[in-house]
Amino acid sequence: MTAAQTPATAAAPLVLGIDFGTSNSAAALIDAQGQLSVVPLDGTRAEMPTAVFFATETHSVLYGAEAMQAYLSGTEGRLLRALKSLLGSALMDEYTAVGDRSMRYFDIVVLFFKELKRRCEAHVGAPLEHAVLGRPVHFVDDNPERDALAQQTLGRAAREAGFTHIAYQFEPIAAALDYEQRITQASRVLVVDIGGGTSDFSLIELDPAHSRRADRSQDVLATTGVHIGGTDFDRLLDLSTVMPLLGYKHLGTGGRPVPNSVFFDLCTWHLIHQAYTRKAMHFARELWTDFADQRLHRRLMAALEGQYGHRLLAEVEKAKIACSISGSDASVEFDFLDPELHPQVSADAMAEAMRGAIEQVVACARECVAKAGLQQVDAVYLTGGSSALRPLVAALRQAMPEATLVEGNRFGGVAAGLAFAGAHGVASA
Repeated sequence: MTAAQTPATAAAPLVLGIDFGTSNSAAALIDAQGQLSVVPLDGTRAEMPTAVFFATETHSVLYGAEAMQAYLSGTEGRLLRALKSLLGSALMDEYTAVGDRSMRYFDIVVLFFKELKRRCEAHVGAPLEHAVLGRPVHFVDDNPERDALAQQTLGRAAREAGFTHIAYQFEPIAAALDYEQRITQASRVLVVDIGGGTSDFSLIELDPAHSRRADRSQDVLATTGVHIGGTDFDRLLDLSTVMPLLGYKHLGTGGRPVPNSVFFDLCTWHLIHQAYTRKAMHFARELWTDFADQRLHRRLMAALEGQYGHRLLAEVEKAKIACSISGSDASVEFDFLDPELHPQVSADAMAEAMRGAIEQVVACARECVAKAGLQQVDAVYLTGGSSALRPLVAALRQAMPEATLVEGNRFGGVAAGLAFAGAHGVASA
């Protein structure tokens, strides 16, 4: 009988595993019968976009796919995404305008947690107070104080949402615990968790015979992480494909490049709102004198005045996924900004745009193997929303040709592992 089939005792509380992601979130638990249950958070889908939309006209708050659909359909309001990227930063306690009021970013995270908890309780039909929260190996690179603050803030948000007992587990270790349920012999596995904001690695000695042990610390041979993920890949692709059509790297009057700060804000999920402030809009309007080609400036202002930053990034993300799956060119939907333009994403162009970031991710994977004192591993287990990115998979395969490459559950694997950790006590308070 596997760990997933072991009956829970009557006194054992249900422990929700929560993968609060930069782009998408997921949740799972081991139910009263000892069976794994991945919660369908968004209709029938396990993953739920980590998105909150404040509708201006109805004064309603929408979450997940509904939030994204409302924004992309042109509903008046404010969309917030990539909130996890703010954990550990001073921005978390700052206020931002949502309709006719101001809210702290922290309170918006609490709202999202409350909605996630509500949906999970509706699915289970019982209150849920115990949770294991996934966390990246590094919320913030090379800054232990901010990293500790990020975990503290995450836990504080969960408590304010109504969870009374909270533990934590590294996301790649959670993914390994999920993978362990499906192997039949001991293996040294490099778990590669490519999320929206971070890439995390754990080299773990997995063995089905160890799956019910409460303390697995001796099986974790090494962990590493880098603050690069799917939203960074989106930003790089946006900068190389779309932003030049708005003036990025445009050599304007006097042969000088147009100032680039507005383009960086416009293609970074959690900074897009900064491009729409009164000060930023004034700065952008005054840039017209720097443009030799006024069509580019007009497109830039149309994107800013229409507040199309999130929509452009969403279309770039769609093209990235389509190109990665097919290996063929994919179009970026641009009609809402300029129907005469049809930007294309090719496999080669996508690989080139992301090359530097992918090299850093692969270097971090190699570092994890080296820290464990190994030359090679038995398997590389891929999980996380961006783990199917074709250039990244190719780079990992080239870096570790002797390992079996296993593609896991991209969105539900970490949440499932967190549920196992909660059920068997493999988490820290």
